[in-house]
Amino acid sequence: MKVLILNGSPRANGNTARAIAELEKTFADEKIETEIVHVGNKDIRGCLSCFYCYKNGKCVHDDIVNEIAKKFEECDGLIVASPVYYASPNGTLVSCLDRLFYSTHFDKRMKVGASVAVARRGGCSATFDMLNKYFTISGMPIASSQYWNSVHGAKAGQAEEDLEGLQTMRTLAKNMSFLMKSISLGKKEFGLPEKEDKISTNFIR
Repeated sequence: MKVLILNGSPRANGNTARAIAELEKTFADEKIETEIVHVGNKDIRGCLSCFYCYKNGKCVHDDIVNEIAKKFEECDGLIVASPVYYASPNGTLVSCLDRLFYSTHFDKRMKVGASVAVARRGGCSATFDMLNKYFTISGMPIASSQYWNSVHGAKAGQAEEDLEGLQTMRTLAKNMSFLMKSISLGKKEFGLPEKEDKISTNFIR
């Protein structure tokens, strides 16, 4: 089994990376493979609403988002980690996720999702809520922990002192591992839930 982890921080070795390292270590203990893709330091444009992806199966911007799309399709779980900017995720990460989720048309149901927010002080819960919306619109179960998935630290390395935050990461990885394994067994026994044809309505008649 495999978890894809997106690092939305522009810093390669900041506090977001420290939170991810704690996840990675715990997943290894659970015999779950991980792959980390650093997106926060990339030049990622936002969605143009051009609908190119509907005709061609990939985004019109042929960049790292299309590369991540293939990894996303193959993984069993996705974790998105971001520093907090004005009580929201990093804008580069948001552009990545907007395009990633909109341009990929494979069935995402029962892939397990989780988000992680890292901040000096406040804004973690708002960031956490915003990131989780990508999962809930896609039929992806969300893995929980012992607290909202947040780690605190300002200067690089300060996350090491957030013992509760790091424990929250370990608990998240353990719970996510259990959920992915359980879903895998359930799919073998029962398959995926029956899917209806999509009904799409507008508020303007």
